Amino acid sequence: MSSSVLSPAAAAQLSPRRKSLVLAICCVSIVIVVMDISIVNVALPSMGRDLHASESGRQWAVDAYTLVLAAFLVLAGATADRVGRRRVFQAGLAAFGLGSVLCGLAPDIGWLIAARALQAVGGTMLNPVAMAIVANTFTGAAERARAIGVFASMSGLALALGPILGGGLVDAFGWRSVFWINVPIVAVAIVCAALFVPESRAERARRFDPVGQVLMVLVLGSVVYAIIESGALGWTSPVIVGLLAVAAVGVAGLLGYEPRRADPLLELRLFRSVPFSSAIVMALFGLCGFGAFLFVTTQYLQDVRGLSPVAAGLCLLPVGLPVLVVAPLTGRVVGARGPLIPLVVAGTALALGGGVSLGLGPETPLPAVLAVHLLFGVFLGAVNPPITNAALAGMPRSMAGLAGSLASTGRQTGTTLGVAISGTLIGPQIAHGGTAFTGAADRVWWMLVVLGAGILVLAAVSAGPWARATAERAGVLVDPQP
Repeated sequence: MSSSVLSPAAAAQLSPRRKSLVLAICCVSIVIVVMDISIVNVALPSMGRDLHASESGRQWAVDAYTLVLAAFLVLAGATADRVGRRRVFQAGLAAFGLGSVLCGLAPDIGWLIAARALQAVGGTMLNPVAMAIVANTFTGAAERARAIGVFASMSGLALALGPILGGGLVDAFGWRSVFWINVPIVAVAIVCAALFVPESRAERARRFDPVGQVLMVLVLGSVVYAIIESGALGWTSPVIVGLLAVAAVGVAGLLGYEPRRADPLLELRLFRSVPFSSAIVMALFGLCGFGAFLFVTTQYLQDVRGLSPVAAGLCLLPVGLPVLVVAPLTGRVVGARGPLIPLVVAGTALALGGGVSLGLGPETPLPAVLAVHLLFGVFLGAVNPPITNAALAGMPRSMAGLAGSLASTGRQTGTTLGVAISGTLIGPQIAHGGTAFTGAADRVWWMLVVLGAGILVLAAVSAGPWARATAERAGVLVDPQP
């Protein structure tokens, strides 16, 4: 079975044990890819001192990874649908492992940023492809929703536990160990994928869209570079203005060019589905908020409060623990009652977390800080499963890779923007520490309040029979085959 192409009929015949193994292997891949977004945050102060990195260098150590993920996830998902999901999945594991080795050997911040980009190239072949493998392995509606819930919860758990694991590794073995740990995990995952993951691909192949890919890279890269460097250059700098102009031209190019292609990289017709469009925007809002929270909090705990990396990581344990409880429960709720309730919980928790963080300062009692972190754990546990399920709702199986990759693109773009924006807001105040830092951080917390409110609005808009009907129509429109 492992050497053949998985058809819908064959997927239904897989044993429960085989399906569980496939889900476990895919979950391992998402854990290492997503954890490398957050695990680096707690290592940033040590890494920055060792490599003599500026604040923008610290931002790029995070954003070089998430930016490449966001820019190429769609290409990887569509490629896997065409040439084979297991094949692309294994290639992604190998590239991710090589990038991790090079990160661990980095002699300076430039090398590290380049190696992080290579890591992310591998990550693009893991995140949406693993989701498509799961969606094509679990064919029943109920079991598919449960499996997607488990898979999506791993993403949230990895983001939350990354700083905890990273803090322990940095204290015990130095910051390079946060990359070395990936290597044996990747090696085992490659072998297990070859043994247990059956090959699958879309019945109708999609062609490459090099123009669309270049335009997407231009848009995302220009916006993120402009935000990160705006602190040093100023928003009126010719460089920043030029970058924003390039981004605007890129957006116009995507809107004008992609609808004319038979197989576009960015399938704009999917956005006629209200649940799908709302899911993408909620993914962007939610992970922008969490990326900003994580970037600010790890530096607040270490640079303002003077905690060690392992202590800072342990302070984020209240983020990880709720994910363990809330995420599986959320998956079951989504499967039984739909995504609305979890999304309301997620939006409320994010807005409350940002609101109460406005009171944090250098002398805030540590128990109060930990209580605030609980809200972000509830948010993270509740937000991923309903977003993933909504993105795939009403979509044909042949579009699973593309739809899943667009949802992941929303997440990674959100994380990238969260780090870029928060770094710009707090960067000038990091050296001053104390109340100067927390005063600048208040602008980040207000941003989280607004993002949480946005999720609540979108959750309400995407609920109901009308929204579900738009999803069904969009699914037929993009793939009319039965």
